[in-house]
Amino acid sequence: MKISEIFQVETSHEPGNLASVLNVIAEAGLLLEHVSTVRRDQHRTLWELTVEMDESVHSNLLERLNALPSARFVGWSDRAFDRHRGGKIQMQSRVAISTQQILRDISAPGVARVCLAIRAAPEKVFDFTYVGRTVAIVTDGSSIAGLGNIGLRASLPALEGKAAILANFVGLSGIPILAESAKVDQFVEVVSAISPSFGAVLLTDISAPRCFEIEQKLRARLSLPVLHAEQHATAVVTLAALLNATRQTGATLNELTVGVVGLGVAGSGIARLLQAYGVRQLLGNDLRTEAMGRFAQLHGQRDNLDRILARADVLICSTGVPRLIQPEKVRKGQIVFALSTPDPEIDPAAALAAGAAVAADGRSINNVLCFPGLFDGILRARARGFTDATLVAAAAALAAAAAPGQLLPDPLDLTVHERVSQAVRAAIEGPPAPVRVASDA
Repeated sequence: MKISEIFQVETSHEPGNLASVLNVIAEAGLLLEHVSTVRRDQHRTLWELTVEMDESVHSNLLERLNALPSARFVGWSDRAFDRHRGGKIQMQSRVAISTQQILRDISAPGVARVCLAIRAAPEKVFDFTYVGRTVAIVTDGSSIAGLGNIGLRASLPALEGKAAILANFVGLSGIPILAESAKVDQFVEVVSAISPSFGAVLLTDISAPRCFEIEQKLRARLSLPVLHAEQHATAVVTLAALLNATRQTGATLNELTVGVVGLGVAGSGIARLLQAYGVRQLLGNDLRTEAMGRFAQLHGQRDNLDRILARADVLICSTGVPRLIQPEKVRKGQIVFALSTPDPEIDPAAALAAGAAVAADGRSINNVLCFPGLFDGILRARARGFTDATLVAAAAALAAAAAPGQLLPDPLDLTVHERVSQAVRAAIEGPPAPVRVASDA
């Protein structure tokens, strides 16, 4: 399995020396993700390089780098670890306790009035506590993206990352919850028991098929929004990318034949949302009987891989099988989304070279683009749950936020998340009432 490794190389400060280092990386067949300068003095430069690689190439790469006359491998960088050291999130008070009066207001005796007000009118909990801006981020650690079942505590950095994204992008408090349970009903009981502390529940990194049953049972039981990120948020981003892909090709999405290969968590969510959007010709393939059963409920048509490749105008893969799709199987003019990470079913560049009209992978079609806005919008609207209408509205807003010629916008653009949030609220509350202007008469 490939992961992003960060290492430092020192070169003498002369033209072409960095190029020699990059050539070694290219000859090793590795993908360079990022280069930055750590330090530069009069004679030497320290570079930090992020490369997608696995441990099997470590020693050979280091030998070849050290063999360069003008370069020296310094060591593996701790930058990624440093960003996680001590955790990425913390609970902070919004009230500065600087006087005795403030202390009495927020604890006894002042707090009693607020507690009694909420007892008399439970909906006031959204006004006078953090519940209305707080999301429980819950996992059992059974399916961490790109890593699999790595256990509960090993999954905590991933949950903290989602919490940090919610805080930075839309100002929500995301609280990571590790729920250790081998049984679906036990997991549901745990989440249900703690749910009064939160305004919404974000389920994440839970393996199929248990994730479908968990979400279904929680939605039926709780009176607050529940969303499985890898299923529904990924579907929203995929639909948004498809809307722009079809605009680029001049096609109408609902008139195309869409093939979904791999009907696990992401694939099932994508197929379901496409069906809700109005796509009439859905082809699907998965080796698991239960996955094909879910697909049949969407009135999708089962087919084998070769026939899907031959028939589909749009090919969406989420199988987890690297290089599953050979370039010669790509049809001219096809739209190809290979979403498995870290290794896609086909490299987008290879798909484009083979004749695809549009191609992308899971690095660009990433649910970080929409889950912050989805939760911000649903909480601001104080809705009890997500609907297909809210998800489709979010996808349309996301597609509209992309620059001309791009499939998706930049997730670091905070206006993108606000647009998604506004679209969700409009889908729930309806468009804002027109402003009436008094006449001069």
